[in-house]
Formats: sequence, C-alpha cells, structure tokens
Amino acid sequence: MALLPVTSTTPPPAASITGSGADRASIAENFSTFLQLLTTQLKNQNPMDPLDTNQFTQQLVQFAQVEQQMKQNDQLSQIIAIEKSAQSTIALTFIGQTVVIDGATTKLDGTANWVFNVPKPSTTTVTIKDSSGQTVYTDTVTMSAGQRTFTWDGKGKDGKAWPKGNYTLTATAVDASGQSTVLATEVQAVVDGVDLTKDPPLLWINNQPYTMDRIKRLVRPS
Repeated sequence: MALLPVTSTTPPPAASITGSGADRASIAENFSTFLQLLTTQLKNQNPMDPLDTNQFTQQLVQFAQVEQQMKQNDQLSQIIAIEKSAQSTIALTFIGQTVVIDGATTKLDGTANWVFNVPKPSTTTVTIKDSSGQTVYTDTVTMSAGQRTFTWDGKGKDGKAWPKGNYTLTATAVDASGQSTVLATEVQAVVDGVDLTKDPPLLWINNQPYTMDRIKRLVRPS
C-alpha cells in the first residue's frame, strides 16, 4: 500500500520566509519535519505502487526553494550586520570634523559660521538673533554671486560681546533690479558626538541630532 502524499507538512513558498527569529525557528522546525516525513515516505513506499513522480518532483522543488531561501536570509543578515558596523565606523570618523548642513541656527563659541548661496550680485542684509528672538547683530553688505561664508565674531554693531549660545541668521538679498530674495542658509559647525544606539547612527551638531545623509560638505576651518 502506498503512503498518502505529504501535504500537511509542505513548507511555505520561498518568498514567504521572512520575519523575526521566532518565525525563522518555526520555519526551520517545519522544514526539518518535512524532510523526515519525506525520507520516511521514500523508505516505506510500496515498490509496486510508488509515489507519483510529479508529486515527488514538486516536493523536491519546494525543498530546494526553502533551503535556498534560508541560506539567502542568513547571508542577508550577515550583510546587514556588516553594513551597520560600517555605518558606525564611518560615523565615528566625523567626531571633531567641521561640516556644513542645512539650517539657520548655529552655536556661538568664539565665532559662528553660516553659508549661503547668492544667486546674483546683490545687496544683502544679514540679521542675527539670539535664542529669545532678540536681534543682536544686523548689517548690509554688497556681495557678488556665488557661495558665501559669513563669520560672526559674537559682537554687535555697538561692540557688545554676546555670550555663548545658539544664534539664528536670516539673509535677504536685493539685486540691481530691486528684486528681493530670502537666501537659504547652511550651518557650518563641529560634530560634537555620535549616538551609536540609533539605527542609523546619529551625529550631534549644535546639540541637535542629524543623520549622516544630512551632511552636505566637510570643510577645513580657516
């Protein structure tokens, strides 16, 4: 008498093998059971009425698919682990580096630096405010087109020295035709630390967290 086809232990399609460690353990257990039943079926089948060839082939194909997917998942996990380790290593190299990121607020520690792009020659009004919104510095200067770095020494126009802290800059350019444009600003600051407990790692700049993809440039301080 031939054994009944093994259907209740048929492994799941290869594309469905994903999920947590518990899911993988369950898949591995079912996979092992499937192999045991398949082997037992082959040992005990009736030579006069063997297992249907097509059905047997389907089971072998499923076996191969599951085995291949489990190996691919293991390899993918290893690749992800390597990538996370590489991200952490790269993040650590940014500590102490001077970087440029999008933003208008930066820290005054001796000097404060901003970067903005002037689209055409213009007269640009720069205004700096402290964390309370009080204007601490303002000036109007003529600028040529291109990328410009504005460095503030922490002193108002009256010569008053302002304390360390966060300051925000706005810049409005007026060209020869009288057209006014608010310039998008970038912040030039030092990376103070790295948080490796986050995925991806976070860089701490001006007491704010940033992902590494927010960095636009590395610069050498003058």
